[in-house]
Amino acid sequence: MIIAATSEVPVGGVAGWAADLMEKLGGPGAGLAIALENLFPPLPSEVILPLAGFTASQGRMDVVAAVAWTTAGSVAGALALYLLGALFGRDRLIAVAARLPLVKIADVERTEAWFVRHGTKAVFFGRFVPVFRSLISIPAGVERMRLPVFLALTTAGSLIWNTAFIAAGYALGARWHEVSDLVGLYSKVIAVAVAVVVLGFIGLRLSRSARERQQPEQRQEARQRQEAR
Repeated sequence: MIIAATSEVPVGGVAGWAADLMEKLGGPGAGLAIALENLFPPLPSEVILPLAGFTASQGRMDVVAAVAWTTAGSVAGALALYLLGALFGRDRLIAVAARLPLVKIADVERTEAWFVRHGTKAVFFGRFVPVFRSLISIPAGVERMRLPVFLALTTAGSLIWNTAFIAAGYALGARWHEVSDLVGLYSKVIAVAVAVVVLGFIGLRLSRSARERQQPEQRQEARQRQEAR
């Protein structure tokens, strides 16, 4: 479905869906869109939030209400993922990791140790990183970060992120999409960086596995040479 945010700015796809929610529900519609964005990271907040600001600039929604509802939606979506992580739990995570190729229990334990030391910073600053801003709630739940701390950090980080994007959309008006275009480039850079890290991890793990397989063979050959002497 394609709708028009104004007669000059037609929007479709995710933007059209979000604009339709806001048109029908106002602030709660923006909050619902952002809650779903947390649960389904491919839904981009960098499109929804500037559009909410633009909608507010047209007088169809109060800008303070837009910030409040989208922040409430962010917290609700993050809480759902936190609870999912808590229900999944550490034991299941270890069991799944043990069955995955190239993943060792030691990797999970190191990640846990890192999260214990830096989890509060990860939850707060993670709200400013596309995709990661949603997924960070799951390990927070797995590690049972204290719920009041999780909610406070999530609220603070989400409030800053949402306010910045809504304010930009409000200021740009019909050019609100320029925000999403710019952040889209930022998201691609993040995605490439994550892909490089993942590929590097896989390469390192494959190399290490190959060396581990070769070591017993080398020791066996060394013993055979000694016996032949």
